[in-house]
Parts: sequence; structure tokens; C-alpha cells
Amino acid sequence: MGPRSERHARATAVAAAIDMATVGELLTSGTARLRKAGSESARLDAELLLGLAIGAERTAVLAHSEAPVGADAAAAYERAVVRREAGEPVAYIRGLKEFYGLAFGVDARALIPRPETELLVTEAEREVAWRLTSAPRPAGTPRLRVVDVGTGSGAIAIALATLLRRRRMLAEVSILALDCSADALRLARENAVGHAVADEIVFGEADLLPATEPRFDLILANLPYIPSAEIDRLPVAASFEPRLALDGGPDGLAVVRRLLGVLPAALTEDGTALLEIGFDQGPAAEVEVAALPGRWTCRIQADLSGLPRLATVERRSAQRSEAR
Repeated sequence: MGPRSERHARATAVAAAIDMATVGELLTSGTARLRKAGSESARLDAELLLGLAIGAERTAVLAHSEAPVGADAAAAYERAVVRREAGEPVAYIRGLKEFYGLAFGVDARALIPRPETELLVTEAEREVAWRLTSAPRPAGTPRLRVVDVGTGSGAIAIALATLLRRRRMLAEVSILALDCSADALRLARENAVGHAVADEIVFGEADLLPATEPRFDLILANLPYIPSAEIDRLPVAASFEPRLALDGGPDGLAVVRRLLGVLPAALTEDGTALLEIGFDQGPAAEVEVAALPGRWTCRIQADLSGLPRLATVERRSAQRSEAR
């Protein structure tokens, strides 16, 4: 019997033993197992996985602790708990992750969207809105050109497109989403279809920015920034994600540094780049920006956890973001 058959048999046997266990009982046992396996969010994990198994929202799970759970749902929950015990991220088990109030399909083709990246979307929306409203835009004015470099699941580009559509600004913006992974791009396109913005975003396979593209008004990027030596020390859940989306080279800034190097040619004269970085990489990023030809500024902004997270890079000749 192969490993998969053994896991299925185990799940079936356990489900039979706990036939008609209650929601509360399954949560208690699942939480204990996941805590023992090393999960730092064992109770939340158990709630989400049980909700997946019974086809209910987490709030419903919490509100009906005495409700009985049938054998099929219990078996599905058992299989999910076994996967989580092995370290697989809950987002991959569920097949979705909430980001900026939107549900994104996720799997091993791309990095799971993180809450700290929502700051990049917020600042991108603010930047686009400022550019569209700070001065009159006569008929025939070219669209603002925005690019999301290393789009992965498409979370940044899709969330921004959704926000701009709500503000009736999307028609004045051209969004390009690029990634070097064809698999990630397929996932991003699937998510764009799910949020009805597939016709508003152009997806392309590229290593950073193609030299043939015209200049951009706004460059967005959440590139790999974990130092290579630290990858294997990350929580086991990270081992399920594509290493390409995490590994930032010896100091974590290898890919970011490459993108910074093309900014003078890729950004319009008053353009802005918003780059997510590691919480301890602000000083190094400032040094890299200072070395660019011409005169540039690099402003580091903290995320909701108070950690330095977002680098805003512009030419000194451009109007300052603080005035916006």
C-alpha cells in the first residue's frame, strides 16, 4: 500500500471511530494535534479546516459547537489536519487566501499573498488617484502606465484594478502584470477572471522588465527578498512555496537590486516605484538607490505591524510624495 492509500485508510478509520462527533469535539482534538505539530495558530487552523470540510464559514463553525459532523465531513477534516500536521500551509489546503478583502485562488504555483503586502496596494491606489486628480486630464491624454513586477498570484495587480474600478478610474489606467514563471501567470490569469478584471490587465512572461516596454508611471514589485541562507530556517510551511518566489540571494536584495538598476530607464521622469522589502533592509535599499545615476530619493514606510516594509523610490526632480 502506497503512502497516499495509507493516509486515506487512516483517515477513513479515524472518521469511523469519531462518527457523528460534534464540531466542538473535532475542533478540540484538531487544535491539540496541530499545536503538537508546531502550528503557531493551531486553533485558527482547525477552525478553517473544519469549515472547509463541512462547507461552512468559520463564523458558523464557531456558532454551532454542538452540531454533529457526519462521517464524510469528518474524514475530509482528518485528511486536511494530516496535511497541516505535515506543515502544508492552510491556504494551500483550502485553495484560497484572503487579501485586501478579496479571495484569491492559491496553490504551489505562486507565493501565498501576505497581509503586509496590502500596504503596497494601498499606496499604489493613493498614487494613481493623486496622479489622475491633481491636474486636468484633457481628452486624448495617455493612460497612466502601471506595472506589477513579479506578479505571482496576481494579488497586487488584481486588488489595485478592483479598487480603481470602484473609483471609476480604471479606464484611465493601463496595468501590466509580469512574472518569470509561466505557472504563476496561469494562476494570476485565473484569479483575474474570478474577479472580472481579466480584460483590464495584460499579463506577460518576463524576467523583471522587458527592455522594449515604454516607460512606466508607476512600478510595483514584491520581489524575493529572503537571504538564501535563511530560506531553510523559515517555518516548514514556506517549504511548500516556490523557492524562486522567496530567495533573494546572499543578502536578500539580489533581485531588488536588479530592478533598481533599470529604474532610470524604466520610470518616467516623474514616475514612482513602490518596492516591498525585508524589515531590516531599509538602510541597504537606501544605499542602493543613492548609487543610481542622477539624483534619487528612497523613503521607507512601516507596515501595520510597525516594521519598515515599503520603499518608495523617485527622482529628486519629481514632485514629492509628501505633498500628495
